[in-house]
Amino acid sequence: MSVNLPWFSKNAAALGAVALSVGVLAACSSNSSSSSSTGTTAGAGSSTGSSASSKAPITIGASLSLTGDFSDDGQAYDQGYKLWVKDINAAGGILGRQVKLTVLNDASSPNQVVTNYNTLISTDHVDLTFGPFSSLLTTPASAVAAHNGYAFVEGGGGAPTVFQSPANEADHNVFDVSLPIADEMLPFVNYIASLPASTRDHLTAAYPQAQDPFADPPVELAAEKLTALGVKSVYDQQFPEEVADYKAPADQVAADKPDIVVLGSTDVPTVQAFMTAFEQQHYTPKLFIAAAGPDQGAAFASAVGKGNAAGMMVPDGWYPGFTNAASEKMVAEYVAEYGGTASGVNADVAEAYSVGQVMDQAIVATGGTNNAAIIKYLHSGAKFTSVQGPVQFDDLGENGLSDAFVFQWGKGGTNFNQVLPVSAPGSVKILNPKPAWTSGN
Repeated sequence: MSVNLPWFSKNAAALGAVALSVGVLAACSSNSSSSSSTGTTAGAGSSTGSSASSKAPITIGASLSLTGDFSDDGQAYDQGYKLWVKDINAAGGILGRQVKLTVLNDASSPNQVVTNYNTLISTDHVDLTFGPFSSLLTTPASAVAAHNGYAFVEGGGGAPTVFQSPANEADHNVFDVSLPIADEMLPFVNYIASLPASTRDHLTAAYPQAQDPFADPPVELAAEKLTALGVKSVYDQQFPEEVADYKAPADQVAADKPDIVVLGSTDVPTVQAFMTAFEQQHYTPKLFIAAAGPDQGAAFASAVGKGNAAGMMVPDGWYPGFTNAASEKMVAEYVAEYGGTASGVNADVAEAYSVGQVMDQAIVATGGTNNAAIIKYLHSGAKFTSVQGPVQFDDLGENGLSDAFVFQWGKGGTNFNQVLPVSAPGSVKILNPKPAWTSGN
C-alpha cells in the first residue's frame, strides 16, 4: 500500500488573510457559587469597556464547572485563571489597572452556564469574559457573549461545533487559544503510518467514543486515517456519556482484544472505567490513547494507580515539561501555590493561563477593554505568546499556530513524557507495547 505521510493539521499551512471586514465585526454587537481572586465580586462594566486612562479595576467574569461531571477540569481552570490574575496583578496589572475575576459555578450544566454568563454580563456588568471548560458548555456560553457583543476567549472548547455554531458564524467572537480538537490524534496516526506495512496490515483497532462534541472528532479522524493505512477496525461505536453506561462497551472492546484502543473520552472517570474493565478481562492493548483523562496529571495517576498509568497516552498541545520559559515559570509558581510536583500539573491550568495571557496582550494593543476593538484585533492576524506556545487566530477563531503532540506516562507511572512526533525536540522513545496492568499499584 502506498502511504503519503505525515498528515498535518488543517491549520498547519499559512493562515493567509484572516482579518474580517469592519462591517462584519461591527455586527458583534441561581444555584451558582461565586468567588473572586481579590475576595470581592466583579465591579460594574460594559461591553464597550472603559478608557485606558481609567484606574478602575478590569473586571472579568467566567463560569466554571466547580462541581458536577467536569469538576476536575473546572477546578484546574479555576486555578489557572487565578494564577494568571495573581501574576498580572503582582506585575502592576494591565495598563496600570488591577484585574478582578469573578467565577460562577455552572455545575457542569449547559442551562446553568447560560444563566451564569447572563448574570456576569447583565447584572455584574463585567468588562470581559473568559470561557468555561468543555465544548458542550462553550457553545451556549459563547452565544450569550455574542448576543451582548463580548469577545469570548477560551481554551477548553475546541470542538468543530463551537466554531460552526450560528452565533460564531454570525459574530466571530470565539477565540480558542488551544490546539484544534479534530487534529489532536494526527501525531499518533503518523506514528502508525511510519511502521512497516507488514506490521500495519496485521494491526487491529477499536474506537469507543463517548457521545461528546469534544471526544468524537479526533477519534473519528484517527479511525478514518488508520483504516486507510490498513489497520482493521473491530469496534467503532459511541456510548452515552454516563458512568453507568461505560462497562458494556469496555467489556466488548476487551472481548475483541484489539492491538490499539483509541478512546473518545472527556475525563478521568471514563478512562478509568475502561482501564478497570480491561484489567478484569485480563486484556492489555499494545497501544492505548485517550482523547482526555491521562493529561490530568496527579489526578489521573492517583485515580488509576501509577502502575496502571504506565504506557497510557493522550494528545495535547502542552505538558509540564514543555520547553518554554513562561511555561516553566508558571509550573514553578503553580507548585509553590498549590503543592505537588511539576509532572502532576494539569494541562487545563496551562490552557486557562493562556487565555489570560492572550487577553492581556489584546487589551494592551487596543488600549482598553472595548470588546469590539478586541474582537477586531484578535482577528487581525496578530500573533500572541502563551505558555502553550504561539497563538494566531483564523477567521473562525481557531489557533492556527498550535502544535500537536502526544504524551505518555512512563514506566512506573511517575513521569509524563512527550513521545510524538518522534522527530520533535523533547520527544523520548515511546513505550510500545503498553506495560501490563498492575492492580492499581
